[in-house]
Amino acid sequence: MSTKTKTTNKPKLDFTSGWGYTPSPESTDHIKLEKRYDHFINGQFVKPAGGKYFPTINPATEKQISEVALGDARDIDKAVKAARNAYEKVWKNMPGAERGKYLYRIARIIQERARELSVIETLDGGKSIRESRDIDIPLAAAHFFYYAGWADKLEYAFPNRKVESVGVAGQIIPWNFPLLMAAWKIAPALACGNTVVLKPAETTPLTAMKLAEIFRDAGLPPGVVNIVNGDGIAGAALVNHPGIDKVAFTGSTDVGKIIQKAIAGTNKKATLELGGKAANIIFEDAAIDQAVEGIINGIFFNQGHVCCAGSRLFVQEGIADLVIRKLKDRMQTLIVGDPMDKNTDIGAINSKEQMNKINEYLKIGVAEGAEMWQSNCQIPKTGYYCRPTIFLHASQSHRIVQEEIFGPVLAIQTFRTVDEVVEKANNTPFGLSAGVWTDKGSKIFNLTTKLRAGVIWANTYNKFDPTSPFGGYKESGFGREGGLHGLMPYVNLK
Repeated sequence: MSTKTKTTNKPKLDFTSGWGYTPSPESTDHIKLEKRYDHFINGQFVKPAGGKYFPTINPATEKQISEVALGDARDIDKAVKAARNAYEKVWKNMPGAERGKYLYRIARIIQERARELSVIETLDGGKSIRESRDIDIPLAAAHFFYYAGWADKLEYAFPNRKVESVGVAGQIIPWNFPLLMAAWKIAPALACGNTVVLKPAETTPLTAMKLAEIFRDAGLPPGVVNIVNGDGIAGAALVNHPGIDKVAFTGSTDVGKIIQKAIAGTNKKATLELGGKAANIIFEDAAIDQAVEGIINGIFFNQGHVCCAGSRLFVQEGIADLVIRKLKDRMQTLIVGDPMDKNTDIGAINSKEQMNKINEYLKIGVAEGAEMWQSNCQIPKTGYYCRPTIFLHASQSHRIVQEEIFGPVLAIQTFRTVDEVVEKANNTPFGLSAGVWTDKGSKIFNLTTKLRAGVIWANTYNKFDPTSPFGGYKESGFGREGGLHGLMPYVNLK
């Protein structure tokens, strides 16, 4: 008896060609952006004194989104005077419970407009919509909620001390976390009874402009918060203005040093959160898969655009080959592309200038003798994109180990003993953050007493909370933002 084989037209499966997700772009239909934005001074949008505007560009498409007022010393002077008037006549004498109500209202409006704010943050800055949606905007609202609670409790924050507000705070924020950095600075300043003049980064001003709308809609008294856009000229005018009592700056170490020199000999208080070159340390007894995911989170998911990014990896020799293999495998799964696509892991680099800087460091790393490895992912032809990159066989003298790159670039070194890795981790001008991966609690506590970093994460990385202070040592700056410590720069204690 013979049998016939039944043939079918089923497609042949090919497991070698790879696979991908169907695009899932976030809609922009629900957002409202003006073609032109002015400064926000004394509760109103005011045209720039010089009549000049500059474009803000979507780094994923290289197309203009809007144009924003270019500020100069005249605009800064107008904003500082408005802030001083609001401080003397309204804000410093307002009961803390009433100030807190405004902060609560601002926080609730941020929550209500979270979807709009996250989309604008991604369009303007290039970070993935998942990061804007799940981290930046919720944390911004959380900071306003947190400091609203402190507004009428300052006597408990500083027991047995007379607490007075400082005055007018001049605040300058960077492009990597535009709305969140604004919340970090504005919320504690207002809670303590100060007024503010804010200068956003010139490449990411749009969520600051939306925040101005929120202040207006929340009924915040005119002049309590003023926002002047511009470049370094506006920033210098703000720092040097005699009407400023407190300077808060987040940005590069080089600019931080200029600010320190500018305010030397004055009575201006200051907090500076500057560059970083964080060490992420993996011991042989760590949970390897968890640690690898922490490395990815620490440097690649945010395009390396975090001053506390874990851009230096130290792996104990016995597990180095295993960790590097798992790291490469995980990097191959990362999706680089349209930041508005909810599948995207790594979005666009913020600007052409920053992209050029990263590319220059890639060349430097190769020229210095390190082995460069990049994932083979496809990247868009338009926009500013960089594949996730690691450098193997790096040494302490390499510039890619010592200098802040601010991109998805990781330098890897090995170590044998605790003393060796502590010496290597501390051998950098910076001291902002670090990470330790081990299953031994005693080892964690030992490392935290020896690593010179303001924040040390244990078996996790890049976790933030409004109740926790953040700041650095050495050339990573001084002062703390967040938590009870974040109130101190905005009060005078007697």
